[in-house]
Amino acid sequence: MKTAITIFFFFGLYLEVASQESRVTLLFAGDAMQHLPQVQGARNEDGSFAYDSCFSLMKERISAADIAGLNFETTLGEVPYTGYPLFSSPDAFAFSLKDAGFDIFFQANNHALDRRRKGLERTIDLLDSIGVKHTGTFRTEAERLLHYPLMVIKNGIRIAFLNYTYDTNGLPVKEPNKVNVIDTNRIIRDIRHTRLYKPDIIIAQMHWGEEYRTTPSFDQQRLTNFLLSQGVRIIIGHHPHVVQPIVVEKEKNEIQHVVYYSLGNFISNQQRLHTGGGMLAEIVISKKNIGSPVVIEKCGHTLVWVQKRMNNGKIQFSLVPSWEINKQPMGEEDKQKMNKFVEDVESILQQEL
Repeated sequence: MKTAITIFFFFGLYLEVASQESRVTLLFAGDAMQHLPQVQGARNEDGSFAYDSCFSLMKERISAADIAGLNFETTLGEVPYTGYPLFSSPDAFAFSLKDAGFDIFFQANNHALDRRRKGLERTIDLLDSIGVKHTGTFRTEAERLLHYPLMVIKNGIRIAFLNYTYDTNGLPVKEPNKVNVIDTNRIIRDIRHTRLYKPDIIIAQMHWGEEYRTTPSFDQQRLTNFLLSQGVRIIIGHHPHVVQPIVVEKEKNEIQHVVYYSLGNFISNQQRLHTGGGMLAEIVISKKNIGSPVVIEKCGHTLVWVQKRMNNGKIQFSLVPSWEINKQPMGEEDKQKMNKFVEDVESILQQEL
């Protein structure tokens, strides 16, 4: 009798676990860059660096997501710290992004080799040391085989992250290092390998497109069709430094795929039209029980703008999210600039492809 009761207990427990709905909230940001004025603005009198003021208004929103990631478009190559065209940033920049709530740094981008092998490997070492997940660049092929795709299991949902870049600004990837460069044959092999991990969903982070163009290029759209045909369900784009449209494909009123062609800049000192901020992709995925498929419940966006103010002879950078625009003490000129940015981006997002 005792055995029967025990079996019934565990069977009932299994049914309860199997019937529990799982849900994961995802947040992705665009290009996290470090031009020299940003580095200088973050420098303290004692030579250390502090970026906390950059992200203070964002921290609660980012930290609330189950998984938050961004395109880390610089290297941690030590001094001398440099901006465009060959980036090397203080370690404090990575510390502050982690403290703001980011869990994953996507590193396959055109600046991954700005400090050559030392920069690539030191960036990986530093992120490993502070417990930040990362993908897209690797010390060796053996490490790539071991750690790619990046698999994250959250709330019972198995998520596979892929990450590729169109190029490394002509800088050759020298052995033993590896950078994921867009190659459809390699991507096919990677996705075959990915399926061995039995992911519930595959998300591709793509560094692609043409800079400052607010509509996706033919190559972006071609690669999108290819990735979706291979089983990718969510695509997040970086590199153009401006926001590009979002495409949502539905079937019977259920979201099948979502493509954010470009999130624009997260933080930078770029001055061109539409580069003064970017977009956060906010997505909710779920599954009803252990054996059911993942559903994309929601896919939304919010906007962020980079405010620049002079403080003790330096430019102080801070991100102002769209939900804070009427709550923060901003000068009339800054408020007008941010409102114009938000208006322009929302207009871009209304474009039909």
